[in-house]
Amino acid sequence: MRNALKETQFSFKGQTGFYSGKVRDVYYLDNRMVMVASDRISAFDVILPRPIPLKGQVLNTIAAKNLDACKDILPNWVESVPDPNVTIGKKCDPVKVEMVIRGYLSGHAWRTYKSGLRVLCGVALPEGLKENDRLPTPIITPTTKASEGHDEDISREEIIKTGLVKEDIYLQLEAYTRALFQRGTERAAEMGLILVDTKYEFGLFNGEITLIDEIHTPDSSRYFYKDSYQDLQSKGEKQKQLSKEFVREWLIANDFQGKDGQTVPEMTDEVVNSITDRYLELYKKLTGEELAVDETLSIEKRIINNLQANAGIELK
Repeated sequence: MRNALKETQFSFKGQTGFYSGKVRDVYYLDNRMVMVASDRISAFDVILPRPIPLKGQVLNTIAAKNLDACKDILPNWVESVPDPNVTIGKKCDPVKVEMVIRGYLSGHAWRTYKSGLRVLCGVALPEGLKENDRLPTPIITPTTKASEGHDEDISREEIIKTGLVKEDIYLQLEAYTRALFQRGTERAAEMGLILVDTKYEFGLFNGEITLIDEIHTPDSSRYFYKDSYQDLQSKGEKQKQLSKEFVREWLIANDFQGKDGQTVPEMTDEVVNSITDRYLELYKKLTGEELAVDETLSIEKRIINNLQANAGIELK
């Protein structure tokens, strides 16, 4: 098995705080953040017991490329990427909703539709759709941003009515979400992929809306293969996709959906390796490059060396 970065416990000079999320460890240095993309993996808002080698590097590198490609649409939080697993950027005040946008009826949207519901987050869905059908127009289906537990679907009307986000800011978030999705769709098409759905997170930095977190990665997005989409759809067959959905499907097949009383199925070496392979496949498909992997040092040691050499950040 390859080395994997399950967690970090660094203590940096000038550090003012620390937060460990589902998959990232975040170190605060006043108004800056050092975000370490670990190899932890989550599904159904549950951190699975085994890390996935190279996952953090794949996501961090793809996110850096995509954020750079969208910086003309709006500002983002990134200042530098000193290590394959690390991004340094501005500390923003997070907006308390995640902006999910869907171009196709897949994943959670399909499961909702299949249950008989025809309204998702206040958006009406037409009758007669099949799983993975293209929607007449992309729909925005926000969720609350839970610090713990499950994110919850919420409508535009509820967001504005409850004051979760001010109306003028929320409407700007919707506009940015559609522009980002269009850019992501165009970039995916260039690589022979379809961007099916994705999510964006925003914050405020000095009062300005700023794109935060990662974008257009397999943890935040779903992709289909463009060349086989129509044929598979017309035959009613399962779409070949590059996303984290295959992890969710494996969990569902083994009776786990993050509900109380359920137990995560055993993650064998074979399962872990297969997930790594899928992440590497998506990296190559999205970037046209092989992932550059340096295993001469432990991941932790490499991060420490690169932070000192490339960002002037040292351990206490």
